[in-house]
Amino acid sequence: MLLAGDIGGTNTRLAIFSKDSDPKSPLFQETFLSKNYTGLEEIVKKFLSKCNINSRCKLQIDSACIGVAGHVSNGHAAITNLPWIIQEKTLSLELGITTVRLLNDLEAIACAIPFLEDTDFDSINQGKSIPNGTIALIAPGTGLGEAFLTWDGNRYHAHASEGGHASFAPTSQLESDLLQYMRNKYKHVSYERVCSGTGIPNLYFFLRDTNRFEEPQWLMEKLKNSTDPSPVIFNTATDPNHNSAICIAVLDMFISILGNEAANLALKVLSDGGVYLAGGIPPRIREKLKQGIFMEAFNNKGRFSTILSLMPVHIIMHPNAALVGAACRGFGL
Repeated sequence: MLLAGDIGGTNTRLAIFSKDSDPKSPLFQETFLSKNYTGLEEIVKKFLSKCNINSRCKLQIDSACIGVAGHVSNGHAAITNLPWIIQEKTLSLELGITTVRLLNDLEAIACAIPFLEDTDFDSINQGKSIPNGTIALIAPGTGLGEAFLTWDGNRYHAHASEGGHASFAPTSQLESDLLQYMRNKYKHVSYERVCSGTGIPNLYFFLRDTNRFEEPQWLMEKLKNSTDPSPVIFNTATDPNHNSAICIAVLDMFISILGNEAANLALKVLSDGGVYLAGGIPPRIREKLKQGIFMEAFNNKGRFSTILSLMPVHIIMHPNAALVGAACRGFGL
């Protein structure tokens, strides 16, 4: 039995897998709101207690493989958007699990890509994939994650990256103004600051505070009463009955920045095997992603525009790709 985890700034997803079953079909699975707990150990104990009750017998967990939204080094991880410190040795001792392995959450999703089905993807650009070519992965969720896969002649290997924290590079006058605005708030302006769930409000406040758009009173009140403004902004932008110009502009700007950074990653790893979008945001706005803004920004790379236009671009629609990938890595697949 393997305990697999996907630890994000917003949600913690845990599942139990058996080596004899499909890694896409966990025996038990549950989602927890991360901010309601002091650490991962507390959540895992609660989860395993529930699993044992539901299974009517005590499950013997042999190992654990957990993807975390943060940098992993020597079995130690600090969650980027949570005040949690996670250590393999501590988890192993407190949970009584012999083998515990931590990996970056984007590395976990990358591990899942070779095992997912065609129905788990939605295409933005069909392109022309080169067999066994390098694969790029970018995932805007609470933060902005990046990873990539390389082929060794027999199988793919996933590699973690913290490219989402690289410096934001404007590609238009509007984005240059955004960068200047953000420099007044942050010492370092990364792509995550403007292309993630936590970055969406920054785009909104920029467009509002620089008087590019008016903020409707009803929207002001709605945002004021919300604990998380990002879903309000995106839902308003995509709701034909209650949308507003400023929210639509935020969404368009977000998609353009995402397309630009996806292309940056694609060029850096030369992902002729395809570019994949993951995270909580892309599946929710997939129709908008197909409307041209994303690919226009993606292909806007001068002499390499043609190469980029041939790269397949897909959205990962599987809701638990990180868990699948953690299970695959945990079982050595």
